[in-house]
Amino acid sequence: MLFHRIYRNEKAQDWVVFVHGAGGSSVVWFKQIRAFRPWFNILMVDLRGHGRSAAYGGNGSAYSLEGISSDILDVMDHHGIVEAHFVGVSLGTILIRTLQECHPERVRSAVYAGAVVGFTAPARVLIAAGHSLKYVIPFRALYAVFAWIIMPGPKANEARRVFRREARSVRPAEFRRWLRLTREVHSKLAAWSTSTDRSPTLYVMGARDYLFLPPARRAVANDRSAELEVVERSGHVCNIEQPAHFNRVAIAFLRR
Repeated sequence: MLFHRIYRNEKAQDWVVFVHGAGGSSVVWFKQIRAFRPWFNILMVDLRGHGRSAAYGGNGSAYSLEGISSDILDVMDHHGIVEAHFVGVSLGTILIRTLQECHPERVRSAVYAGAVVGFTAPARVLIAAGHSLKYVIPFRALYAVFAWIIMPGPKANEARRVFRREARSVRPAEFRRWLRLTREVHSKLAAWSTSTDRSPTLYVMGARDYLFLPPARRAVANDRSAELEVVERSGHVCNIEQPAHFNRVAIAFLRR
């Protein structure tokens, strides 16, 4: 199964499952562990093809959003975790949303950091460029360009550095598989836009997340189960750029 880490709190009953995005690993949550441990049991996974799950190809499940999400459930089942709160970042939020749709009984609530709920015109151009150049430009160079476009400016230096470092464990073929998943993501987002009956969800978005904040605002406005927290002086990966703010609002939401 997926490589995973567990941090147990014998005084806590609730579990929080952390789900990273494409090209990352569970390491992207290093600024959350200390803050969450006093309140929850914690499960962190390295997704298929990422981090220390780089060689894991799935337990016979399809390379799809549902298949990759089922990898997470396999780990939960192995440890007897019936339900949990989920915290995801970037494309990890898509996997949590998949679980909310397909296995709602497993998701008590969710926190989306840098949520991907729609694609602006610049984001669509970026994805199209990725499909066109994936066999032309070396993977790591292409990923570095993507990281700069999604997380621009000096304030996001640390977040870019973390993601570039973790991307070293991702094989080029794996990156191309995840890039192909964007087509499924696009179709799923269109279907989900009219589905709002799900577990309570908090969107935590950086004020400078110019690619993904506008769609998140529209999604929350039309979803009675969702709330929005905009983090000033932060971009796409707000859990790294503004960890104190992110931890405070996320923990308060999950405890509530």
